Amino acid sequence: MKWRVLACCVWLTLSVAAADKSKKASLSPLDQYLQNYSSTSVETPSATNGSLYRGDIGFAAMSTDYRAQRLNDLLIIRIVEQTVAQNTADVSAQRQVQATSAIPSVAGQSFSQLNPLLTLNSNHQLTGKGQADTKTTLQTSLAGRIVAVLPNGLMVVEAERRVHMNNETQTIVLRGMVRPGDVLSDNSVLSTALANLEIELKGKGVVSDATRPSNRFVRALLWLTGF
Repeated sequence: MKWRVLACCVWLTLSVAAADKSKKASLSPLDQYLQNYSSTSVETPSATNGSLYRGDIGFAAMSTDYRAQRLNDLLIIRIVEQTVAQNTADVSAQRQVQATSAIPSVAGQSFSQLNPLLTLNSNHQLTGKGQADTKTTLQTSLAGRIVAVLPNGLMVVEAERRVHMNNETQTIVLRGMVRPGDVLSDNSVLSTALANLEIELKGKGVVSDATRPSNRFVRALLWLTGF
């Protein structure tokens, strides 16, 4: 009996998942996009009937700050990341030891045929040189939104952009925290002003498949064949 109940539960779960998947697959790309973002809550100012100083209309709207400062407000994030690292090392060491032992004569007798009794020579030389250069540059602009406002006023922003072109998909995801005062007058903020910045740039498609490292089996085969 227990196995029958468990089988029924599994069957119902799989049926619901399959129904949701088929329903989502039947939606158009625009409907899927709207469905993903329609549940996002947006703060709306409370309406006051007959007042000219509402936050959305009237005289109050003329003095409203255009810069993002509330939950789900949009802003432009300008990524100007550049990292340059250079390391150079040069090591040179040399050591030479030479020792000779001899007995020229004893009691007027010469022992030239026995000399030198002992000769030691040692020569050690080490020369090393290394250099490493790394340079990373990422410059682009993308729109993000405020996903949270911390109690101290810091705003958590998140931005995502997906570009599909010529069987290649490029996705860039950005997250960070910014102060309201760092948002410029044109509603943009530099990536250098974001704290705990996370930038993820990944690609998927023909170019990524060509540059992706081979799997373990292929690497082992190449190692065995000497490539």
